[in-house]
Amino acid sequence: MPAPAIDHLRHHWRGYSCLAATLLLSLLPSGFDTPDGEHLEGVLAREFLTVHTRNAPMTYYEGRQGPTGFEYELMHRFADHLGVGLNLDADHQIDEVLDAVRHSGDLGAAALPLQPDTPGVIFSRPILELQPLLVYRRGLPPVEELDDLESLSIGTLRGAGTDRVLRELQAERPELSWQEASGIEAAELLRRVEDGNLDAAVLYDHQFRLNRLFFPGVERGFVLGKPLSMAWALPSGGGLGLLNEANRFLADMLGSGELDQLVASYFGHDDYLEYVGARTFIQHAHHRLPDYTELFRQAARDSGFDWKLLAALGYQESHWDPEATSPTGVRGLMMLTLPTAGELGVDDRLDPSQSIDGGARYLRHLKDRLPESITGEDRLYMAMAAYNVGLGHLYDARHITEIRGGNPNLWSDVRESLPLLQESEWHSQTRHGYARGGEPVIYVRNIRRYHEILTYVDRTQQQFHQLNARLPDMEESDVFQIIPPNL
Repeated sequence: MPAPAIDHLRHHWRGYSCLAATLLLSLLPSGFDTPDGEHLEGVLAREFLTVHTRNAPMTYYEGRQGPTGFEYELMHRFADHLGVGLNLDADHQIDEVLDAVRHSGDLGAAALPLQPDTPGVIFSRPILELQPLLVYRRGLPPVEELDDLESLSIGTLRGAGTDRVLRELQAERPELSWQEASGIEAAELLRRVEDGNLDAAVLYDHQFRLNRLFFPGVERGFVLGKPLSMAWALPSGGGLGLLNEANRFLADMLGSGELDQLVASYFGHDDYLEYVGARTFIQHAHHRLPDYTELFRQAARDSGFDWKLLAALGYQESHWDPEATSPTGVRGLMMLTLPTAGELGVDDRLDPSQSIDGGARYLRHLKDRLPESITGEDRLYMAMAAYNVGLGHLYDARHITEIRGGNPNLWSDVRESLPLLQESEWHSQTRHGYARGGEPVIYVRNIRRYHEILTYVDRTQQQFHQLNARLPDMEESDVFQIIPPNL
């Protein structure tokens, strides 16, 4: 996210902080005057906090280092704040979470829009601003204002808050109609726009930024209405103790700057997988790679890989920066996680020699663990994908490939299935659940391209500036309910 955008969000959060006391009074349901801490005492007595959430990129999913997600980080830290364990129930769609909170559990955290009039629940102070955004399929005439929506097929997610924005807009423009669906996520909505099943969609700005790289056929349109607020939901009737602790925790996160850091970590790096221009890559190969060439050659001799492939992987991971550190704590030239480094005996991830050797051995380990039925380049590409997304998610993608009638031993088929791990229809059928499955596809594609360039340079022994001018161009429904015009 560009710095001005992050600053804009921070401005709104600090405004929310000033209004928190007034807002909380307005959120209390009629008759809610029980001052005791019955609910909080129950959580402390049983020593765990039960949270209803969902398997989605903003909330909770299995990442490269284990469970992750913006709200997962908040839930985990809140449980630590209370001194209890965390028990997650992630088997929900967004429109099911509030009902689950009413009947069981302690808290709902699933990118929920704050809706003060919701029966049976009470909301925490606002956590994050949610700006509704209209996007549309590339190739259509520009969609820049409400008048441009006429005759467009528009979709959104039921229960996410964007449907409420459209209903409010329909009160002013009765001719507006759209389709809404539950049981799908933002990535699926964008895919339907790109595939032509919808002309446009309404989702939140951060959802588009998280997914835009995987859907180049979808264009940003314009913002719709005023921002909504994301908040946690708690069951009403159990006293104010847990609510007060949640609000105190969130206020402390904001005041300490930790909330800003989480926002920057999860929403401020949405373009990190973008192609780096060919000229920039060659400049780095000229100025940075020579310092590590012999280390890559030695790791290649020890692991049996082409040194240029290992170098290409290292560039994709860190741009050959031995001190690189990701927002999630993955570090070093080959960006090893702390657990992986420990398993490999790497005690200093910032040491280029240890990092390159460890990364090569880890890639070999992944390749050796794949089924014998995967052979040749398919085996190599799947090992590289697993380096990025993990073996568990790769196996899930192979399972989906089989379900779809493809060959799970062919990378060309598995790479078509990996992005489906972003869609609840598919990841609900897998062992490891949601993953940002589009990333390993782009990851492998980038490494292959970098490897091709290094191989070309190595083979021809041309100067890098001569290659500069020769490089090729790198640019590469039944689930919906129709909401008719209100005429």
